[in-house]
Amino acid sequence: MILLLFLGVLIGSILLGLPVAFALLLAAMALMLQMGLFSADILAQNLINGVDSFPLLAIPFFIVAGEVMSSGGLSTRIVRLATAMIGHCKGGLGYVAIMTAILMAGLSGSAVADAAALVSILYPMMRKGNYPEGASVGLLASGGIIAPVIPPSLPLILVGVAGNISIKNLFLGGIAPGLMMGATLMVVWSLIIRNEDVEALPKASASERWAALRSGFWALLLPVIIVGGIRFGVFTPTEAAVVAAVYAIFVSSVIYRELKWPVFLRVLINSGRATAMVMFLVGCAIVAAWLITVAQLPQQLVTLLQPLIDQPRLLMAVIMLIVLCVGMVMDLSPTILILVPLLLPVAKAAGIDPVYFGLMFVINCSIGLITPPVGNVLNVVCGVGQVKMSTAIRGAWPFIIAYLLLLVAFVAVPQLITVPMEFFIG
Repeated sequence: MILLLFLGVLIGSILLGLPVAFALLLAAMALMLQMGLFSADILAQNLINGVDSFPLLAIPFFIVAGEVMSSGGLSTRIVRLATAMIGHCKGGLGYVAIMTAILMAGLSGSAVADAAALVSILYPMMRKGNYPEGASVGLLASGGIIAPVIPPSLPLILVGVAGNISIKNLFLGGIAPGLMMGATLMVVWSLIIRNEDVEALPKASASERWAALRSGFWALLLPVIIVGGIRFGVFTPTEAAVVAAVYAIFVSSVIYRELKWPVFLRVLINSGRATAMVMFLVGCAIVAAWLITVAQLPQQLVTLLQPLIDQPRLLMAVIMLIVLCVGMVMDLSPTILILVPLLLPVAKAAGIDPVYFGLMFVINCSIGLITPPVGNVLNVVCGVGQVKMSTAIRGAWPFIIAYLLLLVAFVAVPQLITVPMEFFIG
């Protein structure tokens, strides 16, 4: 009864157009009233305590790093390097997009930011080269969603906080599946482009490649510093966020000299707004998560799914199906903050590794960013590239299907994620 009340109020509020953060607060208040625990003081206290968390400090700093990357010349140099290396192949701009998406994922951790940068830089070049419009947009959107999986990743931080999972392990565990997502895109793109008549870019000379590598070196060094520092215990993920922000500002302003004061001021304002929205959503979700625990909703869910507890793979498949359906109509962050506290105890009861669960959750939610009817990344791509949504959806379907097949492989063979994860974690 309490589970239905919580879900009913939450879903009903969202359908009425209430922002997700306020819908979570309303659902939490409904639970408090049902249990006779309503107190404005308790509500406010848990809301404030929810964002009073050291790991959450990583969010504003990674947001700043991502904004600086887009405004300070790091993104364009990554694209220039990828173009110099593989742009001359047939369909080369597609491979450039995938390679750039993987490299930029290690800089920003934001699917929306990466997809917007890819479209603004590469889409005009692809159209000029007679690349198919739908497939090009679909590829750029699909490449953008690698960002939430490869560290540094804001969604992985939220999973770690919501599920009390090691953020360090989530970061290191996300490297292999993120690279596999990139490899999957390359296979699908090669099949799509083989029969298309597209213009190939002139092959870069050795001196041009060296110049591109030298120019992009400082941008490439950022993910190495972040992942290497976390892997070898030099700093925590939160400290890595500070290092990333300071490094990005230094490189953009001192080395590349593209980050001027007016631009930097706009970066700080945009980062502040984004941080405020995320933090308020996190605070509201923590209130809801606390009441979910008090109301013993996870235990009720475990009871409902008891027949599947002894079959971890089947249980994981059911959970992934639930997450996929929710992710198609809800953004990534609220999906994490709402469902992880509910579903993680069920996964633990079945003996599923929490880090593996967290990574699978984020991969699944990321796919939801490019699936209709909502598809936030698709919306951004269409807005930036001025493309019809119907065209983007048609172009994205082959990549969505490939991602879903990869997700099925991860469910059927968890070792595809857990073995590389153990290697990186050491």
